[in-house]
Amino acid sequence: MNDVRDRSHRLNRADGIARHGRLRRSGPFRTVAALVASVAAVALVSTASVAAIAAKQVTDDLGDGVQIEGQPAPRSNGTKAPSLSAYKGGFNMLVVGTDNDPDQSAEFGERDATLNDVNILLHVSADHTNATAVSIPRDLVTPIPACKKTDGSGTAPAMAAQPINTSFSDGGLNCVTQTVQGLTGLDIQYSAAVSFNGVIEMSNAIGGVPVCVAQPIEDPYTGLDLPAGTSTLQGDEALAFLRTRHGVGDGSDLGRISSQQVFLSSLLRTVKSNDTLTSPTTLYKLARAAASNMQLSQSLNDIGTMVQMGRALQDLPLSQVNFVQYPGTTGGTGVYEGKVQPTTYLADQLFAKIKADQSFSLGEDSTGIGSEANAAPSAAASSPAAAAPSAPASSPAAAAPSSPAAGTPSTPAAAPTASATPETIEGLEGQSADQETCSKAFGY
Repeated sequence: MNDVRDRSHRLNRADGIARHGRLRRSGPFRTVAALVASVAAVALVSTASVAAIAAKQVTDDLGDGVQIEGQPAPRSNGTKAPSLSAYKGGFNMLVVGTDNDPDQSAEFGERDATLNDVNILLHVSADHTNATAVSIPRDLVTPIPACKKTDGSGTAPAMAAQPINTSFSDGGLNCVTQTVQGLTGLDIQYSAAVSFNGVIEMSNAIGGVPVCVAQPIEDPYTGLDLPAGTSTLQGDEALAFLRTRHGVGDGSDLGRISSQQVFLSSLLRTVKSNDTLTSPTTLYKLARAAASNMQLSQSLNDIGTMVQMGRALQDLPLSQVNFVQYPGTTGGTGVYEGKVQPTTYLADQLFAKIKADQSFSLGEDSTGIGSEANAAPSAAASSPAAAAPSAPASSPAAAAPSSPAAGTPSTPAAAPTASATPETIEGLEGQSADQETCSKAFGY
């Protein structure tokens, strides 16, 4: 796994199999944007210098924001946005990857409807010591509530059992948020939708992500052609890797999610280990790329809120960030035929922990069908920067724990004791951000 090489060339694109409308290219690939959406919040204002340099341009890029039922509306009276510390059980942010954008390049094909093919719910604990990112499979069958149509023509009726990726088509980001709140039982304070071009631009902004694959991956549907070992991916090639379903695991969306988590965990390690969070130039590029390719809820469409979020996230230990898959299985019958059926007992355990703002660990061999542990982890995994311990006393977050801008409670939470051992949720698939993994090629 030590064959490291940079791959910055663009891939020749092969026609895919149409799944909806006149879609020439198959599969969701915006999962990276889910992490980068949280990283974008980090990156947007992790240092005061970036906030000073980029505030005007980024604000212009953000636009007006999307109104989400139950989330704070624009503060036209001049009052400040609620600080993160106002949410006593931590905060939740939903990031949606859509498969259609009126401004996207024609090479992505035309679509008759816009689907939310990627849905990731990020929970950050109230004391900002741990976080969980839950990937919800696009074909997970769930109730969808009645939602106001985005074109103002009325209300789309409630549906008892539909794939979750249909919730965006009539009701937009608001409907996806309401659907995920119903599915998880959690209140979602912030929401964002990411377009196709976001993956390309944001992966370029950080200079690429090293990704390990255990066996050569060839996928004619995405044009992906990777040798075994580690390759640094960015732009179109990062996009192709995140899109590939036929090239990894068992060829299913569930296999793709665990393969995507290989990229996500490496992305976070990369951001933590290089100078991304301290480089005004890199942060500015990432902020502009994110803001130009995202629709933010009105609650998130605020520089001050992003400042707080950045300071809350920048010092999270990698070992305390979990990427998990919403529990589900394929092979069901009836409304679940050809779709994903929720594994209710595991989902109940997961969201009980999140709702109680309690950390948890994953069992052994939890990486899923699209990934496996890296037998030869890189030296960066054990570096001080990659380990990312809690904020030292000299950091901005530690220096001003009661500052509203830091997004920390007025009374700091007690530090975890050495004897505290998080409960393990056996059967839950995923990995921690500090765990180096490799994608498994299809059929292995």
